[in-house]
Amino acid sequence: VDIIGNQNSCLFDAQLTSVIDKMVKVVGWYDNEIGYSSRIIDLIGLIRK
Repeated sequence: VDIIGNQNSCLFDAQLTSVIDKMVKVVGWYDNEIGYSSRIIDLIGLIRK
């Protein structure tokens, strides 16, 4: 999966997520530059309303 340039905050990876006894390991991938910038743009839109 190519995450570079993806505007989502995080992509959940179901294949790498696992459960061991009472512990859950959740794996997610993100492009911190684009994801963060997208959330800032969303926030600016909310502030303008």
